[in-house]
Amino acid sequence: MREDTPYMIERIIAALTYLTMGMVGFIWLIAGLFTKARLKPFLQYHIFQSIFIALGFTVLSIFIGWLSNLLSFIPIINRLVAQITFLLNMPLFFDYSLLQTLIYTVLIYLAVTAFMGKYSYILWVSDIIDQNISR
Repeated sequence: MREDTPYMIERIIAALTYLTMGMVGFIWLIAGLFTKARLKPFLQYHIFQSIFIALGFTVLSIFIGWLSNLLSFIPIINRLVAQITFLLNMPLFFDYSLLQTLIYTVLIYLAVTAFMGKYSYILWVSDIIDQNISR
């Protein structure tokens, strides 16, 4: 095994951290603080990227909810906002909406690439994480 190839437990933790929206990675970071263990760059990259994506998703969801509530007071635009919201949340694939399908597809891509021992790439997010993690 090469030195830069992640161990199986690191790949499992990296994949699980995406599937739990960063929670497993956060717990792994706390456990690492208590044991004073240094995380390898592979695990740091995936843990921080998953936490960053989860926080970004939360902030974006709150902002879009706030914006749609604000636009619902404008007479003509409220119908357009309601129609767009309905179309994005309408069940399409196996009772999942378009937004749910998109989110799950991205999360599965990230988890699978992490499990394969690769560095996944998400536009802007991976660049920010790359600048702050030394590989």
